[in-house]
Amino acid sequence: MTRQGRMGRVDLVGGGPGPVDLMTVRAWRLLAEADVVVMDRLGPTDIRSHLAPDVEIIDVGKLPGHHPVPQHEINAILVDRARSGKRVVRLKGGDPFVFGRGGEEVAACVAAGVPVDVVPGVTSAVAVPEAAGIPVTHRGIASAVHIVNGQSEVTPATLAALGDAAVTTVILMGVGALPRLVADALRAGVPGSRPVAIVERGHHADQRTTRTTLGAVVLEAGRIGVRNPAVVVVGDVARAGLLIPDLLPEHALAGDTSL
Repeated sequence: MTRQGRMGRVDLVGGGPGPVDLMTVRAWRLLAEADVVVMDRLGPTDIRSHLAPDVEIIDVGKLPGHHPVPQHEINAILVDRARSGKRVVRLKGGDPFVFGRGGEEVAACVAAGVPVDVVPGVTSAVAVPEAAGIPVTHRGIASAVHIVNGQSEVTPATLAALGDAAVTTVILMGVGALPRLVADALRAGVPGSRPVAIVERGHHADQRTTRTTLGAVVLEAGRIGVRNPAVVVVGDVARAGLLIPDLLPEHALAGDTSL
């Protein structure tokens, strides 16, 4: 890769769910031109080996409940490096505008007069279920998708989505919030039999898919030790054997299935 000197700027790049070959051609080009790469914990962390040796790599990754580099400091880093004439890539997991706080970073750059652009990425809300053979929409089964930040309060819109058999609800960052979300849903009358799938570390070698039901998911997740990063899918598209029955054991609805 060869970088070219240009005016300082920031590009927010969606890195997708992890594998470097799921990034866009534009993402690769911008990384080849970068002087600074500001990285998240999730996404294509293996990209480090593809960067030029003199690229400054700044790790600002967050863990659940632990944000060593607060968002305002990330914003300041982007602005500072760009103002010093650097070409900055803010490499984010998934898509920058799907719970990636990309909007805040764009606003900070605009307020500082720093040129900024956004490169779409494959969002984990679709890609991670897909890695487990789960379509978030499917003709005759699910005609809409509701994407939820599991760390937020359960809203009436989310309860309505969970209660609608034609809607797939995808919960990101939701492992810790499962007890609260499930309790609220069951109180609102959502059937405990509603299928649920939890896909951990989607698109990685140690990916694990757990298929269960809304009424059993909290106990099942605790029993097998479900951990982040994980995507939770609620809806009929999550039921065992929908697309690839030959790969699913008969006990799939009771627990753990690896695809």
